This record gives sequence, C-alpha cells and structure tokens, in this order.
Amino acid sequence: MKSNLKRIAMTVGAFAGLFSIQSFAESTAAPAGGFGAYGPLIWMVLLLGLFYFMLIRPQKKREKAERELRNSLQNGDKIITIGGFTGRVINIRDDEVTFETGAARTRLTVKKWAIQTREEASSVSSGDELRTKSEDLPEENK
Repeated sequence: MKSNLKRIAMTVGAFAGLFSIQSFAESTAAPAGGFGAYGPLIWMVLLLGLFYFMLIRPQKKREKAERELRNSLQNGDKIITIGGFTGRVINIRDDEVTFETGAARTRLTVKKWAIQTREEASSVSSGDELRTKSEDLPEENK
C-alpha cells in the first residue's frame, strides 16, 4: 500500500513539474515547436495510461482472483477468514458460508466476502503429529 502511495506522489510531482516547465516555456518568447498546443494533452494521456497500468489493472486482477476463489469454494475446503478464523467448510449458500472451527467444532456462518484465502491441503497440519520417538527429540531432552 505504501509503495502505491509513493508511486502516486512521484507521478503527481512529475506532473506538477511538467506544468511548471510548460508555463516557463510559454512565458519566454521562444518559437513553438515539437507538439505545439497538444503537448500538455499528450502528457495527460500518457499519465492516465501510466495510472491505469500501475494502479487500476493490478487491482482488478486481484479482485477477479478473489471472486474466483470465493465462487469455487466446496464443502470440505479449509479456509481463513479476514478476521483470522480458520476452519473447514460445511455448507455454502448463495452469499453465506458455514464452517467448523476449533476442537469443539464450533460452527460459524460468514458472508462470502469475508473469506480471505483457501488453505492448501499439504500446508495444513492437524496438530495430531507428536514426536514420540527419542531420535526425533533434541539432544537436551533425551
């Protein structure tokens, strides 16, 4: 987020610098050359294109990926909500998802927009895997 703000500030600063250079050039009695009266218009179009490719397009890609994730949820998927709750999906309705969390299997119902990510099956550990063999323990605990 901070890098986007830096980019915006730098772009606005450059844009302001271009106008000051343009007004200085117009105040001197130099002959018109280059793009003439269309110069500022061309710069504005270039800056709008820059804003589109640096800010708007990446945001739309993120929104599309989030929308696809939420629409592809299935029963049994492990999810993480934006509030930090984790659990396994039990039921999916139009815009609501019910999931179980915790050892007591507490059921929570949230809106689909509250689902942040889906956990991969390989990265989820159940916590039941305890080291019981003496060779798995550190040397000081033997």
